[in-house]
Order: sequence, then C-alpha cells, then structure tokens
Amino acid sequence: MYRITKDTKYLEQAQKIANFVLNHPNLPSDKIPYWDFDAPNIPNEERDSSAAAIMASALIELSSYTSEEASQNYKSTAKEILNNLLTDKYLAKKGENGGFLLKHGVGHKPENSEVDVPLSYGDYYLIEAMIRYKNSI
Repeated sequence: MYRITKDTKYLEQAQKIANFVLNHPNLPSDKIPYWDFDAPNIPNEERDSSAAAIMASALIELSSYTSEEASQNYKSTAKEILNNLLTDKYLAKKGENGGFLLKHGVGHKPENSEVDVPLSYGDYYLIEAMIRYKNSI
C-alpha cells in the first residue's frame, strides 16, 4: 500500500508487522516459519516454505523504503531466508516435486488441506524474492 499511496501509515504498519514477525520467539533460527506461530506442538510442527518466500520478498521491498539500518536488517534477513530456501531441505531437485520448486508448503493445516506440499504461490514468491534481491544489490 505504501508503494502506491506513499501514505506513511502504511509504511509504519508494514514495519510493525515485519518487526513482530522477525522478533517473534517462535520464529526458528533459520527464519523458515512454522505453519503458525502459535501451533500447538512447536518445535515438532511443519515449516511453511511458502510463508518464508513471501516474507523474503516483502522484506526486500520494505528495505527500499526504510532507514539504512532497517534496510540492512530487512535485506540481510531476506538473504538468509533465501539461502535457507535454496538448500536441499526446501528446494526440489529437477524432475521431482511435480515440477514445483519449493517443498514443504502449508496451506490450511486446521482443515488438513495442503499440508507439507508444494504450492504455486510459494514458487511465485520465491522467484519474486530472488529477482528483487538481485535488483537490490
């Protein structure tokens, strides 16, 4: 919203959300979140690669609107997320995973829908984050 409107209330809200997520005590050290920060069996819960890809892409965009210090924090965290998503743990090998890039996405676990599967939007945001990161350096 800030990109379109330039209304600082949207930038402030985006920063509050980013800071909440990045400082949440249930965010794993590799920055690939659980399917829900309040999932009942943390640390024995599914990770959500699609949420991580969305976070990385959003943090890179947010970094372009903030102070130098905040920008560096958001961008370095996005880079860490991307580095972790691009490991064998989350990135599928060619010919596997039904042609999808990311493994271990979670859509709606309470309804047992799309749990530990590839998700098209996870791949979309992974590619968007990589492009944004490349264009930001």
